[in-house]
Amino acid sequence: MPPHRKNPPPLPPPPTGRTTLSSCIVATIFLTFITIIILIIFFKPQPPTISLTAVQLPSFSVTNATVTFTLSHYVAVYNPNHGVFTHYDTSVHLLFAGDQMGFLFVPAGKIEARRKVYLAATFSVKSFPVDLDRVNGFGVGSGLEVELRMEIAGRVRVMHFFMHDVEAKAECKVAIGISDGSVLGFRC
Repeated sequence: MPPHRKNPPPLPPPPTGRTTLSSCIVATIFLTFITIIILIIFFKPQPPTISLTAVQLPSFSVTNATVTFTLSHYVAVYNPNHGVFTHYDTSVHLLFAGDQMGFLFVPAGKIEARRKVYLAATFSVKSFPVDLDRVNGFGVGSGLEVELRMEIAGRVRVMHFFMHDVEAKAECKVAIGISDGSVLGFRC
């Protein structure tokens, strides 16, 4: 006689709709959270890059050890982000020997994603005394060294939803020839 088989135990009842729905909700929340973290890591906003492209001196004069000049400079600001950079707090300072000789405020604006914008600024510097025996620009003969400081702050929109504050600064030194008012060089 063949061995007697027992009936298998009955199957549990199928899950209710609530259990399936709650599992789907938890999985969706988890995947959304992971996706946001990955996007923030890969699309992390970067500050814009600032570079001084040209410096000109339309007028320059030296009289009785005092210097008067007009300095025009051109700056390129590049937005490396995937979103639009909106700047609202931009300023340019002109300094000589640590003293502020000029200040400009740049109006608010936008720089499109992965684009470069050129800004121009002109300082009219009133006469100030200079010790002609001690001036030296970049170690090249008789030169006057001035410093340009630019600060740009704003926001970058990431994925059309998140806003991040970014800020960039640049400090550039410009050497000016005392004898003829020529630009001897500049570096940032």
